[in-house]
Amino acid sequence: MENMAEEELLPLEKEEVEVVQVPTPAPASARVPTPAPDSDSAPALDSAPTPASAPAPAPALAQAPALSPSLASAPEETESKRHISIQRQLADLEKLAFVTEGDFDSASSLNSDNLDAGSKQSCPLCPTEKFRACNSHKLRRHLQNLHWKVSVEFEGYRMCICHLPCRPVKPNIIGEQISSKMGAHYHCIICSATITRRTDMLGHVRRHVNKGETKSRYIAASAAKPHNEVLKETDTDIQVCPNYSIPQKTDSYFNPKMKLNRQLIFCTLAALAKERKPLECLDAFGATGIMGLQWAKHLGNAVKVTINDLNENSVTLIQENCHLNKLKVVVDSKEKEESDNVLEEGEENLGNVKVTKMDANVLMHLRSFDFIHLDPFGTSVNYLDSAFRNIRNLGIVSVTSTDISSLYAKAQHVARRHYGCNIVRTEYYKELAARIVVAAVARAAARCNKGIEVLFAVALEHFVLVVVRVLRGPTSADETAKKIQYLIHCQWCEERIFQKNGNMVEENPYRQLPCNCHGSMPGKTAIELGPLWSSSLFNTGFLKRILIESLHHGLDDIQTLIKTLIFESECTPQSQFSVHSPSNVNKQEEYGVFIKTTDDTTTDNYIIQGKRKSNEMITNLAKRQKADASTEHPPFYYNIHRHSIKGMNMPKLKKFLCYLSQAGFRVSRTHFDPMGVRTDAPLMQFKSILLKYSTPTYTGGQSEGHVQAASEDTVADS
Repeated sequence: MENMAEEELLPLEKEEVEVVQVPTPAPASARVPTPAPDSDSAPALDSAPTPASAPAPAPALAQAPALSPSLASAPEETESKRHISIQRQLADLEKLAFVTEGDFDSASSLNSDNLDAGSKQSCPLCPTEKFRACNSHKLRRHLQNLHWKVSVEFEGYRMCICHLPCRPVKPNIIGEQISSKMGAHYHCIICSATITRRTDMLGHVRRHVNKGETKSRYIAASAAKPHNEVLKETDTDIQVCPNYSIPQKTDSYFNPKMKLNRQLIFCTLAALAKERKPLECLDAFGATGIMGLQWAKHLGNAVKVTINDLNENSVTLIQENCHLNKLKVVVDSKEKEESDNVLEEGEENLGNVKVTKMDANVLMHLRSFDFIHLDPFGTSVNYLDSAFRNIRNLGIVSVTSTDISSLYAKAQHVARRHYGCNIVRTEYYKELAARIVVAAVARAAARCNKGIEVLFAVALEHFVLVVVRVLRGPTSADETAKKIQYLIHCQWCEERIFQKNGNMVEENPYRQLPCNCHGSMPGKTAIELGPLWSSSLFNTGFLKRILIESLHHGLDDIQTLIKTLIFESECTPQSQFSVHSPSNVNKQEEYGVFIKTTDDTTTDNYIIQGKRKSNEMITNLAKRQKADASTEHPPFYYNIHRHSIKGMNMPKLKKFLCYLSQAGFRVSRTHFDPMGVRTDAPLMQFKSILLKYSTPTYTGGQSEGHVQAASEDTVADS
């Protein structure tokens, strides 16, 4: 009889009371005695209801109070309930033992002091056949070791392992006997599923998170706090999901640190819009849609923006952000009439944005664009072929790569897999990363019979941005392919030089290096890196136009960076521009920066319409690039701290740039490294000038060493 009563109670615990969270002790009038799980409790279940004045008997487990809004479902009829195995703390599990024993008579029965009483309690998550009633200290050790240690944590809750007969287990037939073994399992906090293994439970919860089915999806609509947070960037409002800056926990990833990247791309598109209108623009990976919304809101009718994303939740969020910024969403013809009435009366429609839910490769194969921006999470090599397939002539492709672990030589095998490039960590690793991405872009364009002209390439701490202009035709493609070369890098002195073009096998490649480390050092001293982009990384005329657009739209954050890029492209120190007077006809001052205006051929050449004129322009452009090859900025840079002399105090960076310029070398700072110097001086001359103007520390032995080193320097110069 005792076992039969327990078998009747266990299903009742599962069906009627599935959620248990023990409240604080209620007043004496509201307390409900709970029958103990013995033979006397079975008839109590079938007894008639008691009068209103008498306390009514409760089922085996007390009903918990109402759930918090964070775990309540939006519709009341689909309100999700937590199982008793889902608790916040271990003490909550210990309190459940007193609930099952009906110990609600004393107001202090649920505190931790009474948990050490001598009365025996049974485990609330195990049947009596598996774990009999015992003292409180044994019960606490049992709950901690068996249930709490192997729990799965999610949103502050612990899903403990449950041994109750909640999950049907197939009986095992052993001979003539049937063994009904109880199966341990977990109860999902989000859905009503029961999972047996802990690893499967972790994967089950992870799939909920990837689909956006977290507790935030079940927040009641009447909650005071809004579901999505609204952020503002450059006069554009966007809604972001919770955990918007963590890619693993959200569908629509929004990184506030990429504001500089978005402003650079916006100024690039604004400069392209001055050449021809309207522009077909594509943001292939919209996420929240912030970048495409900025294009449509600030450039107006000059652009026709298409924002694409493959995730359905992201597409819904993009449409909501369009309405938030008073932009009209253009969809298919069937749904166009419905979307016309979304805006309220009196609201002004600022522009149209087309939102698509499609794979980026498929969309770029189906339609042609003038401007394409690729910003996937990680590498972008999988989308380059489709981007150059239908890009229009003289269009622009911008590529943002965030796989800096492979580009910065932290994961060399990944760089070899994605880019087919062999790299090592060098002092100029950021420019090396930019040239790797440009080389991948150039190869993808050449496969489509197109060439590229690099407008600018930026490599900062967390991303690499490359912006190129597309030049159609096999001639441009051949010229582009010739600029992909290998680099010879000396590992002793870090001298570097691009390998000469040619089909003949070089007998001794070390002869191409300016240094003599191979002759003075035993063994092999240099390695071959690449293939890399060997030509210029900047177009000075286009950078000046970007600077003008940043001044026009009031984007103060990127103006310092653009000025640095302009000086870096011309390889001239910034201090030299203060020497020229503003009355010079060939120069123009923009916010303290003197800009050449007579040689800026980029503005007018790209406005030519017609196939014949454009072909002539491309031919003239190729000839001019050959003639101006000597005026390109020198590749790579030197870090002044990397080549410092021990025991010597180096000069200030500004003074050192002046010393190099006075020696007859081209020199400038670089945005890749705050202490980097871009110059055409060989490394030996660089070190000799650095040693010449360094002062010794105030010790006698080191000053004598400086005099000796200076004498050796004069011998080397002679």
